[in-house]
Amino acid sequence: MTLYRLRESVELIAPTVVVAFDGWVDAGGAATAVAEVLAAEGGHLLATFDSDVLFDYRARRPTLEILDGRPAELTWPEVTLQRARFEDHDTLILSGHEPDFRWQELAGDLVDLAHRFGVVEWISLGAIPAAVPHTRPVTLMGTESAPGLLRGEVQPGPAGLLRVPSAAISAIDIAMAKAGIPTLGYFAQVPHYVSGAYPAASLALLQALARHLGTEPAAVALRREARQLRSRLDAATAADDDTKAYVEKLEAMVDESRLPSGDDLISDIERFLRDRGTEGSQRA
Repeated sequence: MTLYRLRESVELIAPTVVVAFDGWVDAGGAATAVAEVLAAEGGHLLATFDSDVLFDYRARRPTLEILDGRPAELTWPEVTLQRARFEDHDTLILSGHEPDFRWQELAGDLVDLAHRFGVVEWISLGAIPAAVPHTRPVTLMGTESAPGLLRGEVQPGPAGLLRVPSAAISAIDIAMAKAGIPTLGYFAQVPHYVSGAYPAASLALLQALARHLGTEPAAVALRREARQLRSRLDAATAADDDTKAYVEKLEAMVDESRLPSGDDLISDIERFLRDRGTEGSQRA
């Protein structure tokens, strides 16, 4: 038995798969916001996955709607595969909540689907917290299964060995590469002092995708949200001398091209995980 169920049989043209899961690694919801934009471009459901075996409902509880004192509806965590068409080829969007269980089995099923659909490229999206200021353009870090897959000015990195807690997208990415499917990833750096959504990072990821898809999906709402958040962050920074000094220090580091080391990234990621753990216990 596979973990997925196809909703329809379709003929696909040179499909590229774009993957984004919430949680780890998706700081500021940057990657999943991009998946929503792509799916909104006329996408329709192609496959669903077995939520009952992929999720721990005690850790990721379904949302209950109560109407006039009567339990009315449950919204369950899910992973879906949607199809959209850009220019002369198909794009498949694999998105949803990051699974708790059976990563290796899921990766194997996705490899089978990729061969079945004739997938030509597998692109993972994510975002990580970093010591960067909100006043500078979003930096993207890349991964690639072979040299030359990344486009634009994005480089694979950081250099050297970096050990961090893995994400489900990484397990799937490695399985795809071993199966001979070109894989790459774009990961936006999100200021670690920003809480909540960070649409500027979503826009940077979307622009990177545009180079692969040959078109740029509409992102009017994201641009508006990015401008509004920038204004709020500027105002908050100006109102506090310590915050202003810290942001200026980060600006100097970026302007001097002092990219974060592996140790710096690990420190930021550990801080991010601690914060998420605190938030998770409060939500539970």
